[in-house]
Amino acid sequence: MARAMLEYSKTVLKKVSFDAKLFIKELQKAVSMLLPEEIEELELWLQQFITDKPELEQTLIYIKS
Repeated sequence: MARAMLEYSKTVLKKVSFDAKLFIKELQKAVSMLLPEEIEELELWLQQFITDKPELEQTLIYIKS
């Protein structure tokens, strides 16, 4: 079940990546629902996902809060 939430969060983040504010909102929701080890995995995924999206680079600070 927990794994499903991580995958769901990634899917949602991909879909809202066109809008930085919405992306931040969904990222904060994901961080509040996931387990610590899942947050670490999400952070690694996020670093890779935003490599070609400079407008989302500032979102990394929300995952480390």
